[in-house]
Amino acid sequence: MAGATVLINLSASNATVGKKDYRRLLVADQSGRCIAAYMYCAAGSGESTTDLAWDGHGMIYENAVRIAETERFLYQPQIVTGDIDLDRLAQDRMRQNSFGQAVHNHRDEVAEFRTIRFQAELPSRERVLLERSYERFPYVLSDPVGRDERCREVYEIQVQGLVKRLQATGIKKLVIGISGGLDSTQALLVSARAMDAMGLGRENILGYTMPGFATSERTLQQARRLMAGVGCKTHEIDIRPSCLQMLKDIGHPFASGQPIFDATFENVQAGERASHLFRLANQNCALVVGTSDLSELALGYCTYGVGDHMAHYHVNASVPKTLVQYLLRWVAHSRQLGPEVTAVLKKVLETTITAELVPRDSNEESVHTAEEVVGPYELQDFHLYYTLRFGYAPPKVAFLAWSAWHDRNQGVWPDVPESKRHEYRIGEIKRWLNVFLERFFKYSQFKRSAMPNAPKVGSGGSLSPRSDYRAPSDAEASAWLAQLDQIPDSES
Repeated sequence: MAGATVLINLSASNATVGKKDYRRLLVADQSGRCIAAYMYCAAGSGESTTDLAWDGHGMIYENAVRIAETERFLYQPQIVTGDIDLDRLAQDRMRQNSFGQAVHNHRDEVAEFRTIRFQAELPSRERVLLERSYERFPYVLSDPVGRDERCREVYEIQVQGLVKRLQATGIKKLVIGISGGLDSTQALLVSARAMDAMGLGRENILGYTMPGFATSERTLQQARRLMAGVGCKTHEIDIRPSCLQMLKDIGHPFASGQPIFDATFENVQAGERASHLFRLANQNCALVVGTSDLSELALGYCTYGVGDHMAHYHVNASVPKTLVQYLLRWVAHSRQLGPEVTAVLKKVLETTITAELVPRDSNEESVHTAEEVVGPYELQDFHLYYTLRFGYAPPKVAFLAWSAWHDRNQGVWPDVPESKRHEYRIGEIKRWLNVFLERFFKYSQFKRSAMPNAPKVGSGGSLSPRSDYRAPSDAEASAWLAQLDQIPDSES
């Protein structure tokens, strides 16, 4: 209550069978209740063993998470150290109303605590390296023991949200656009599970693939095979004629044969797809299932009001791109939907992430992949987690990103193929963090302010204006961008 973020317990307790697990529970619980770091130390070798034994059990926990632990029953002195994130504790306390209320209720008692102030600054030129390991994929569980349960839980949350919306509206059919890429694949799997949970046939899912000017044969075949394998109704609509009519109506140069592939050209295709899906939903008394994910909403990489941005109900809106990849890989490896769907999922996971809106052979200088525009999703998801979940300042986000990503041979990787294990230097991190901050704070909130309903999946937060992220559409980014100057351009 006095504001201490580190609590120390010199317990000196003895050892008995099973006591270590009981201690861990107590320390984890106390650190969680107090939103604090908790250091515990029992007595060890050297104490009298007349009637008792001693194991020297020591632990460091941070808000219910174990940071470090001693080796028990060691016959020599030992010390363990761990990195405690005091900013994280302070941010968590700010977000917990009950903690603030408790401080207010005990303000008279707080005055009785003694405060001793001191300084412990590091030399200005000393490089600080973390002992603590930060996950490269904070939205993804790297521990294989709990992987199956975590994946099942994510699907259950997505499915429950969609089932409830169908039950509330009395609608029994779904319309979904299938591109052959990651997000629409995940949305289709959720839709199939929702039909199963409601005892309805998967033919109640009306799947549409809508090739445009840049659709590749690869993704088109993946969409066809996926819909057939899942068992939904399969349809195909060529949107190029309707797009050409729109481009002609508005006087776009492409309609007269000029190879102009600007934002208007791209968004006409996104708009036509959305228009078809919503009118098909009207015609079939169905709901349109959204496919956009948390990463795209964070970066504003969606067309306002149409395309991936809009739907009757979003199922992926709080699922980041890295978690979508992880979930699809889990379904493929566990062969839950048969060999045909498994084979398609593996192909989808190997496909370059792109909106396929600009013809590939029309302008070799143009950018075709999404990650060339918004940055590597694995790195941007890291930036998103520590900005959204904890509100860390850019220099700290960059430091944590460098600690996690600068050496591909360090730390534990989740279920990621060897060929996709990347590393990033501080200069790359600074560059893409700049892109993230500009897109997240300056250019995207107005889209998030109008996003459809969607279930919140994880503690990393959602960007719903009705839930975790209630922000003005015209917020300033200058305070965040100004701090980029504190980040070095290289490790030297």
